[in-house]
Amino acid sequence: MLEVYLNKFIMKKAFFFYMALMGFSQVQSQKSILQHSFDEARRTGFSGVVLVAKQGKIIFHKATGMRDFESQERLDKNDVFELASVSKQFTAMIIMMLMEQGKLQYDDPIAKYVQVPYPNITIRHLLTHTSGLPDYHELMDRYWDKSKVAGNPDILDLLNRFAPPALFAPGEKYMYSNTGYVLLGSIAEKASGQDFITLCRNWIFKPLKMTKTDIRSLAEKAQRKDFAVGHLQDSTQKYVNANRFRSSDYTIWLGNRKGPGRISSTTTDLLKWDQALYSTKLVRQGTLLEAFTPARLNDGSETAYGFGWEIRQDASGNKIVQHTGDNPGYRTILVRFLNERKTVIILNNNAHEAMRLLVQTAEKS
Repeated sequence: MLEVYLNKFIMKKAFFFYMALMGFSQVQSQKSILQHSFDEARRTGFSGVVLVAKQGKIIFHKATGMRDFESQERLDKNDVFELASVSKQFTAMIIMMLMEQGKLQYDDPIAKYVQVPYPNITIRHLLTHTSGLPDYHELMDRYWDKSKVAGNPDILDLLNRFAPPALFAPGEKYMYSNTGYVLLGSIAEKASGQDFITLCRNWIFKPLKMTKTDIRSLAEKAQRKDFAVGHLQDSTQKYVNANRFRSSDYTIWLGNRKGPGRISSTTTDLLKWDQALYSTKLVRQGTLLEAFTPARLNDGSETAYGFGWEIRQDASGNKIVQHTGDNPGYRTILVRFLNERKTVIILNNNAHEAMRLLVQTAEKS
């Protein structure tokens, strides 16, 4: 009897050892694949940070390139980057938190909070890019004095003054809209009675201990030694600070806008954000489920966007939510594989083509 028990005990131990060994071997193989892709990106001039995690545990986290090409300061894996439109998921979260507090409803008409000459648009339409609003960027580029820095009130003023026509009726189709997320930032302020930046700091960044994450002014970014500068190539193919191209760098003359972008963060802070979304630290899971559900159009068809998240499935049917960002000199992405709790975060500060290959490799590893 004792011998049978010992044999079972030994077999059980051997099984768990084998499984652990297989898991270790798989992780090592994944790291090897990621390293090869990372080395290739480095060889072609990619500058940025790559983080891949599973179940919240980092399996790959490396930096390559320059924090500042002009001063030849090398990047660190904990440096701060502009997130660009990856910021939209935080704006959507503020709206969801306000909804849970009863301060707004998704199907409220936006006229309850902001005045623009576009009727029948709801907060839900803004969240899901189905509003039909015209592009504010095009309007500002044409009429705004670029020696001044514009914010949400200036954008709303020009929308009311020039009233470019709507692109389609609300809910008729999906069309990505930065204008919608500007309005969401303003709606959040009206519904809460607080500044949007204060809301993000006190409701998200501080509770999640995202100590390097903020919505920063140009002066605040310049004061940080760990801020990764966005770079573009000049006529000689030399990388220079993107801010040198003032007329085309809207992050300068639209530098006070709130809602569609402007959050700057690190890969490790974004992992904290990612992990918090598996909990109820910010909102209920049922609320998040709706954010990760494709919006429906007026004809009943589905889009591939929820509340601040692009939604797709891989070949195996696993659900993936993600968002990309693109500012002058920056390319960013956060990908969340919900079924396997895998996370891919890549922040790039020289708008490099290798970004695409890195994302593909990281997703398959």
